[in-house]
Amino acid sequence: MSSKESNETNKSRRQFLGAAAATATMTVAPGVTVIGLAQAKPVDQAVSSKNRWGLLIDSNKCASGCDACVTACNTENGIEEIHGPETDPQWIRKVTLKHKASGRETSLPLMCQHCEHPPCVDVCPTGASFRREDGIVLVDRHTCIGCRYCMMACPYKARSFVHETLTQQVEYMPRGKGCVESCTLCVHRVDAGSGDPACVEACNKENHNAMMFGDLNDKYSDINQELRAYKTRELRADLNLNTGVRYRGI
Repeated sequence: MSSKESNETNKSRRQFLGAAAATATMTVAPGVTVIGLAQAKPVDQAVSSKNRWGLLIDSNKCASGCDACVTACNTENGIEEIHGPETDPQWIRKVTLKHKASGRETSLPLMCQHCEHPPCVDVCPTGASFRREDGIVLVDRHTCIGCRYCMMACPYKARSFVHETLTQQVEYMPRGKGCVESCTLCVHRVDAGSGDPACVEACNKENHNAMMFGDLNDKYSDINQELRAYKTRELRADLNLNTGVRYRGI
């Protein structure tokens, strides 16, 4: 192929990708349809490893009967109840831990832990599961083939498979039948600089203040100050995943 032909081919490829990005609905594989295309970060604002976004959850403040964080997550990301938690996608769920000796019960929210070394990324055959430079672990719906290897690899059971055709979607969070998905730390809010994830915001509105979001790399951030001042722990710290979600009181 001549240099001129090669340039024309590349130009055509760019035009095709540009047209695809403007399409409202795209079928990426038989039975897998994604509505809308979200650009996580403006072209002129590159994601940087300078930041490491994460959560601090204080189980001492988490009320056992409260599910405000779950409801807020579902509303924010267009996740509707269809059949129930056994089969419906769950980006965040409330779990109860019980101490075997004392019988003490602790309630806490559980979601993707946004690991520095995510097992879901390691096993993904297409690269659909990936970790951004700022620590947020995401799924590219356009390359996810629904194999669910990532679901098996995740030690936190934090990923869900979309079994049903979706109708109630929000434009900033495209979802699709046949794809795997999980908590994004409300990446659309992070990239817009528009505040805390929906779960944190809802928890604060209930005056529980059990969840804190921030930059783990910023030594002056509130979350970093809390991590320095009080003892916290990772779930399954033995796996050495260096999670972006930390817990206090468990």
